[in-house]
Amino acid sequence: MCGLAGLWDADRRCDLSRSAAKMATAITARGPDDSGVWADERLGLALSHRRLSILELSRAGSQPMVSPCGKLVLVFNGEIYNHAALRCLLDEESGPFPWRGHADTETLLACFSAWGIERTLRATTGMFALALWDSQTRMLTLARDRMGEKPLYWGWQDNMLLFGSELKALRAHPAFRANIDRNALSLLLRHSYIAAPHCIYKNIQKLRAGHYVTIPLGNTLAAKAAEPVAYWTMNDVIHAGLDNPLLCSPDEAVDVLERELRRSVQSQMQADVPLGAFLSSGIDSSTIVALMQQQSAQPVRTFTVGFSDEHRNEAKYAKAIAKHLGSDHTEIYVQPDDALAVIPSLPDVYDEPFADSSQIPTILVSRLARQHVKVALSGDAGDELFGGYNTYRYVPALWRRISRIPRPLRQIAAIALSSIPARGWDAVLEALRRIWPHKNMQGATGERMHRLAELLPASEARSFYHELSSHWNAPDKAIISGNEPLTLLNTPRSWPRVDSLEHWMMALNAQMYMSDDILTKVDRAAMANSLEVRVPMLDHRVIELAWRLPLDLKIRDGQGKWILREVLRRHVPLALTDRPKMGFSIPLASWLRGPLRDWAEALLDTHRLTQEGYLDPAPIRAAWNAHLRGERDHASRLWCVLMFQAWLEREQTHSGPLL
Repeated sequence: MCGLAGLWDADRRCDLSRSAAKMATAITARGPDDSGVWADERLGLALSHRRLSILELSRAGSQPMVSPCGKLVLVFNGEIYNHAALRCLLDEESGPFPWRGHADTETLLACFSAWGIERTLRATTGMFALALWDSQTRMLTLARDRMGEKPLYWGWQDNMLLFGSELKALRAHPAFRANIDRNALSLLLRHSYIAAPHCIYKNIQKLRAGHYVTIPLGNTLAAKAAEPVAYWTMNDVIHAGLDNPLLCSPDEAVDVLERELRRSVQSQMQADVPLGAFLSSGIDSSTIVALMQQQSAQPVRTFTVGFSDEHRNEAKYAKAIAKHLGSDHTEIYVQPDDALAVIPSLPDVYDEPFADSSQIPTILVSRLARQHVKVALSGDAGDELFGGYNTYRYVPALWRRISRIPRPLRQIAAIALSSIPARGWDAVLEALRRIWPHKNMQGATGERMHRLAELLPASEARSFYHELSSHWNAPDKAIISGNEPLTLLNTPRSWPRVDSLEHWMMALNAQMYMSDDILTKVDRAAMANSLEVRVPMLDHRVIELAWRLPLDLKIRDGQGKWILREVLRRHVPLALTDRPKMGFSIPLASWLRGPLRDWAEALLDTHRLTQEGYLDPAPIRAAWNAHLRGERDHASRLWCVLMFQAWLEREQTHSGPLL
């Protein structure tokens, strides 16, 4: 795991080596073990690298790496899990290769030399972002892994091409202009993240997952016209899987999934440094740890963060699972002050406004793990691939009920529901529970009644889900001169062809929420602590198998992840894992009314918002005041605003006023 950066100065204006080195220094946390710069002064191209040594700890793994013939130069961030198999295939096709070491970077470079771009990318199994220079064709290629586990930003500043693993690398170049894209800010308020390819800065974009872009250096107009190309798409996988379902019994399907997961876990346990795993006590991480321990001669190191709030604390369950599996378990109980102390660092860690509040415990568990290991496996992706989120179960059922009511009546009902304050509804619902203690009444709250009021006018199921999954349902109204750009969620022509609403939600979550939220959250939190995190469920063969599984093997008897639970049940007693999903969250709503109130008030000050000119103070202050009064729980939507404001404050401190 590493960090990369580079530039092409078409006008030959800057000191290439010095500029590239400065860009790499800005992302030192991604690779504190080594650094390197390669530059061609005549061409105006420079590549730089920061190395976190995981495989091949010797200088044979150093980057930038030049091919033996001198034609290719590569900087690479990530891990190629099947690189040993790729070496064997190269040796079979072309005869013994003069390998210098066993670094996967060297393997990639040899594959690119022998096979070209597309075949190499399609042949790899792993996570990566890379930049490859071909001096013969004078082409620079930037590429990113299938699911976007590793980040890559790129864009133009006048006639300067800048690219790197994080925005701070691009900002380190003196040619960078920090002009905020107000349209991208709309995406932050809608989703809590800025969906690829969009970026908070104008003229900079994220390379999409599963894409590469080949840029001809030497012709500035042609270079600026280069467009990314997909070498792998989730939609293609979805279509192929649904068209060719796995035809076997449920027990046989469980066998197939366990074999595929075991293979993926085994391949991702390769490291020349200490390795462990996150263990939250959930189905996903418990399954990964169980399969790791099954294949390890030594106790696997596992790590859990616990909270004093019993409603959010999974540590005691994780400890019991670790004891059953025999892992070498480490846990830390975090006090509110520990979590609150992380907040000032969030703009630097995430580098772009990012507002998933579980970023805080993710940073803390990464910090804990890094004290003991250099690599950690994660259970992420189980929800998106195997139907784990509660929304996959209750949205279709709720929509079926709501859609029976004519829309005009639903619009009237929405007005009526929202006219009663949330606290008033809480009192009414509590009285009803005494009279009618039905299970459906237990989770009813005034906040949910108001949320229902927002959803009732939806015209069809997918717009219903769009509204449900939004933090700000009309973000443009809160942003001055902002227009929400198109994303997969609001572009029907880009939707995959699926067989159910559940699969549609899973498909969109995997392509947006997984790539742009979950993986961003984990990558930045881990790399800020110089920790490599691997995600076995994102092996593309696991993804392809998941989409061959019929829906009833994922969601069954009102419970998600049925097939994954069956795999885990072979290793861990059901009693240790069969409990309601907790998530990895903090008590944000109460913190904003308590210890974070003064900090938030300063960032949301009316005069400040007016002076900065990005956000309309009226809807922001209305949400803030309603939250403080306890009328609504606006914590998640306020966190989107607060993370932008905190980021903006950092930017203005470092860069001066932004445009």
